Amino acid sequence: MSFFLDNWTLFAIAIASGGMLLWPALGGAARGGGLNPNEVVQLMNREKAQVIDVCSADEFAAGHVVGARHIPLDELESRLPQVVKNKALPVVMVCASGARSGRAVAVARKLGYDKAQSLAGGMGAWRAASLPVEKA
Repeated sequence: MSFFLDNWTLFAIAIASGGMLLWPALGGAARGGGLNPNEVVQLMNREKAQVIDVCSADEFAAGHVVGARHIPLDELESRLPQVVKNKALPVVMVCASGARSGRAVAVARKLGYDKAQSLAGGMGAWRAASLPVEKA
């Protein structure tokens, strides 16, 4: 017992460093997480995930994920059930930077799309990963 009392600072450092290692994993789970571009591609290929682009019409026309459906954020609540009928499939929300897609995930989950997630970093991250972009 005296060993623990004499070396309490070492134990505090070990616990703090362990917490810092776990922080990113716990933080991603708490906020619903944003997928990286490779994870989105895997979802599209393995689970037939539907990609929904919530950008403006101009941003969508400038470039979007290949096969993405365009629903502006302000129309999402009314149009998402018409576009994605199967609520069991994963839905990936995409915007230019990742900010609007986070709000879109909240709307989709409110509508019952429990597997809704967003692309972290948006189209900027998609392009940085050198993945294909389609223009309208």
